[in-house]
Amino acid sequence: QVQLVESGGGLVQPGGSLRLSCAASGRTFSIYEMGWFRQAPGRERDWVGRILWSDDSTDYADSVKGRFTISRDNSKTTVYLQMNSLKPEDTAVYYCNAVVRARNYWGQGTQVTVSS
Repeated sequence: QVQLVESGGGLVQPGGSLRLSCAASGRTFSIYEMGWFRQAPGRERDWVGRILWSDDSTDYADSVKGRFTISRDNSKTTVYLQMNSLKPEDTAVYYCNAVVRARNYWGQGTQVTVSS
């Protein structure tokens, strides 16, 4: 099993930046990839992006490409989501996700609000 804990959410003005963190614990050596999803009120959970454990390659949704960056630290147990040029439509609860042996694990979510 893998446990995920997100942090770093909050209120930011349009055009601002925010960095989310996701700390993984447990069987982290079995992780295939980690990623981020988000869910706005009244909407489905949408994929934001991911990072592959094997080579650190990343992929992003078109809506965040060029503005958001996913990375991980040298210990390879914490993943970050750097969000720049934030827009009001980025407001959502952001969830960390890990894929381990074809199973999905989720964090508890952290609220990001972009508003003036």
